Amino acid sequence: MDVVVTGRHCELSERFRDHVADKLGRLEKHDHRIMRVQVEVENERNPRQSDRAVRVELTAFSKGPVIRAEAAAVDKMGALDLAVDKMASQMRRANDRKVRAQRAKPALSDLPTAPPAENDDETATPGESGHAHQVGSMTVTGDGPLVVREKVHEARPMTLDQALYEMELVGHDFYLFVEQDSARPAVVYRRRGYDYGVIALDLDGAR
Repeated sequence: MDVVVTGRHCELSERFRDHVADKLGRLEKHDHRIMRVQVEVENERNPRQSDRAVRVELTAFSKGPVIRAEAAAVDKMGALDLAVDKMASQMRRANDRKVRAQRAKPALSDLPTAPPAENDDETATPGESGHAHQVGSMTVTGDGPLVVREKVHEARPMTLDQALYEMELVGHDFYLFVEQDSARPAVVYRRRGYDYGVIALDLDGAR
């Protein structure tokens, strides 16, 4: 397994890099297909965030889905430990969910679809100031939404079962994907334990 370590706004010693490689080697017992892990260590420049002074982000590439985990702590050793533990937990949970899904596969097709969210404040008009500016790939008028991070991922059609599995691997409570049978954009989200919901977009109905 290859380990690539990069630092942003910080210097990383060879001793720390060796420690990272040794620590990540323990993940192979959870997923032997891992080929490369990319480790990004970033120092937080805001002094008010001293309890989260260092952030570590792990991205594991394998013959299966990409696995991601991140954590922050007062130092890089603590952040690394938290991130590795989080990734190991995600792997265990994904494998556990896969076993459960295989035992009760017919139930996955009956996942509940969430009703559209209601807007309680229909009189609110965002961006009343009229000032347009760019936020990521969006042109926002007025104050607009506070977008702190933007990510773009390649989308490949997949089954609902595969989307659930990949959601567990990235450690999120939701996962955006394209349905294999209908080619519709959809989001699967966690409800309680191994109970999930699905929201899909009907693109034909909007035409």
